Amino acid sequence: MVRFSIIIPNYNGTLYLGPCIDSIHAQDCQDYEIILVDNASHDESVLFIKNSYPDVILVLNIQNRGYAGGCNDGVRIASGEFFLFLNTDTVLEKEFLTKMNDAMDRYPQYGMYAPKMVYPDGRINSTGICISLSGAAWDRGMGEEDNGQYDFSEEILGPCGGAAVFRREAFLDAGGFDDDFFLFMEDVDLVVRAQLAGWRCRYIPEAVVNHHHGGTTGVGSDVSIYYGNRNILWYPLKDYPFWLLIFALPWIIGRMIGVVGYYALKGKGRIALKAKWDGILGIYQMIKKRRNVLHIKKATRQFINLFLFDYYHSLIIGR
Repeated sequence: MVRFSIIIPNYNGTLYLGPCIDSIHAQDCQDYEIILVDNASHDESVLFIKNSYPDVILVLNIQNRGYAGGCNDGVRIASGEFFLFLNTDTVLEKEFLTKMNDAMDRYPQYGMYAPKMVYPDGRINSTGICISLSGAAWDRGMGEEDNGQYDFSEEILGPCGGAAVFRREAFLDAGGFDDDFFLFMEDVDLVVRAQLAGWRCRYIPEAVVNHHHGGTTGVGSDVSIYYGNRNILWYPLKDYPFWLLIFALPWIIGRMIGVVGYYALKGKGRIALKAKWDGILGIYQMIKKRRNVLHIKKATRQFINLFLFDYYHSLIIGR
């Protein structure tokens, strides 16, 4: 068994694959396997990997299964103690695996680990994810200048899916990614379920990942608007403890209505409306899935404490 199974779901990411995989090969720690799951790309991704990186294990899907399905497909053949999920448009800093490995040895009681993610210009992309009553989720520190304000390790809710480390046992205990989410918010859904199953997350600031962000889906694209706004309705209905869900419903409904108007002003009202409508159509399916979430709820107090911290912060920044 290797220490890290590095799982990269890919869809038309040829432009980014070389720098991403080169940064893995340049690591001081070599105790890993690379699994690239190609989601029926129609660019040269597969040929590029076969010709340039014969050590990479390829999983070839005949249809696009999104980030969630692609990651799950990679896990099925992974042999690592830990799963490192990476977006194609990420580049690991040279000692990333060594520093992450050392931190995991210092904090063995955790099931999730979040690195510091930065944009190419050095600004912060993510130091972990936060959520609010409305279901809104955001990356902690996103867009801030990196002046060392997040250079200390602490317990947080969970890692951003762009570069997330999960202990094998934690990932499987929480049930893995939900294929129905396809992409966007699938990391939030998994993190909440992992927290409810009793698995905590540690932020590791010395392990740094450079992230182009939106390299293949595009920031503000119809794809990102649709899946983000559909799934933001689904995960609270599926995962929130019942009393919290009842309390949160006014915020969830209010945000659902308000966001359509917001995107309408940006000329994206139709796609936002479709996202919410499809989200409503999927409510029954998500409620049925609550049964699977309920049986893993071992640590509601732990989740609520972290949730309340994020909630009070969300009031300050208007989430």
